[in-house]
Amino acid sequence: MGMSDSFYDRARTSAVVLLRIESAILVGLIVYLAILDALRTKPLSAPLALAGDFIALTLGAIGLFACSLSFARKKSWGRAPALLANLIALGVAYYMASGKFFIGAIPLGLLAFIASFAIAFGYRE
Repeated sequence: MGMSDSFYDRARTSAVVLLRIESAILVGLIVYLAILDALRTKPLSAPLALAGDFIALTLGAIGLFACSLSFARKKSWGRAPALLANLIALGVAYYMASGKFFIGAIPLGLLAFIASFAIAFGYRE
């Protein structure tokens, strides 16, 4: 006795939405960092570090959006990278919580946990 097709369809649809939300959050972080940099009054002490942040956030946003496309097209190629990204986010949330940054850790942890569940069950062979 297995789970119904509608369960997998809902999980897949949820995975698409959650991956696109995560991608949009990363784009929002890019905009936020760009605004902070534009408002800076002192010279930047580590411009390569900021450039690295922009590159990493851009690649992450593109990757998560691409993974959402694989779920939308009912293909399996985006499942493993999406799950890995969300498991890493769970680790980051744990690290944030250990530093007592609960306002960031709780939303990140909840989003990553729910997305991981949807990703794990959002594709069926």
